[in-house]
Amino acid sequence: MTDYRAPSWLPGGHLQTIWPALWAQRYTGSAPVWRRERWATPDADFIDVDFCQAPGAPQQRPLLVLFHGLEGSSQSHYAQAFAGWTRAHGWDLAVPHFRGCSGSMNHAPRAYHSGDHEEIEHLLRRFKACQQSQGGAPLFAAGVSLGGNALMRWAGEHGQSASALVGAVASICAPLDLAASGKAIGQGLNRQVYTRMFLHSMKPKAMAKLKQFPGLFDAKRLLDARDLYEFDDVFTAPLHGFKNTDDYWRRASALPHMACIAVPALALNALNDPFVPAYSLPSSKEVSANVTLWQTLHGGHVGFPGGAMPGHIRLLPEAVGGWMMQHLEGA
Repeated sequence: MTDYRAPSWLPGGHLQTIWPALWAQRYTGSAPVWRRERWATPDADFIDVDFCQAPGAPQQRPLLVLFHGLEGSSQSHYAQAFAGWTRAHGWDLAVPHFRGCSGSMNHAPRAYHSGDHEEIEHLLRRFKACQQSQGGAPLFAAGVSLGGNALMRWAGEHGQSASALVGAVASICAPLDLAASGKAIGQGLNRQVYTRMFLHSMKPKAMAKLKQFPGLFDAKRLLDARDLYEFDDVFTAPLHGFKNTDDYWRRASALPHMACIAVPALALNALNDPFVPAYSLPSSKEVSANVTLWQTLHGGHVGFPGGAMPGHIRLLPEAVGGWMMQHLEGA
């Protein structure tokens, strides 16, 4: 994947981000079939998990857990693409929905955030128990964007003990330095396109949570928020134990913890990602020897399109899945 080049008809990071999400082919053959389970959480809430199972008996099939990005779900283009790859290779796929992203309002006042390694931990423990009940088949985890940062934050937090749960982890276009990415997405075209898109769904969810828990935050401040910094300052940071946005972005970033990662890990980023600046990406000196860095010239944000127009996005799961298959024997 390190030598990836985008098709000549799709130049630039913005097009390589937007086109794959809206128009590129996600899989071959029939659409993935999802089965949903609702799992109770330790704080009396729930997580909805969508499973896409490969044909045949479930025993000994590897399971890939895919943590989605900001406001994502199992219907996101990358989740559909990974479902196509896992189905073709005899793996199962699970997409746990961060709270508020499954289409159902959660019970607790909390939502989700970029450094939610506690949520990652209890979910991976549950998935591991499921795999052990089916003969101990291998478990792998990948995270996209926000989910990738949270996963890497978890891997750094747990060090050697992470290998008891997963054979390998991968982050895809993760904003590993949240302050740098938060600043980038709040400026120029990014602010007009991506920030507005995210706030369009995030604000109504927050207001629904306020109706559920009156007095939870200042409604006017939230409705007046014009970027993710202001939204996080009103909603995300205080609801999840942070002082403010600066404290949240600093403490939730995975980058300062990546030197402690002891499980095989892949961090894939494109240097032309519109809102993950190239300067913010880790160097080999900032991560442990267990971390493989793939930093491509092209790809945009979770794009990596291939083929003739309208193109496809199979290259992303093929590359990440292929890397994970190299770690099957030790899983």
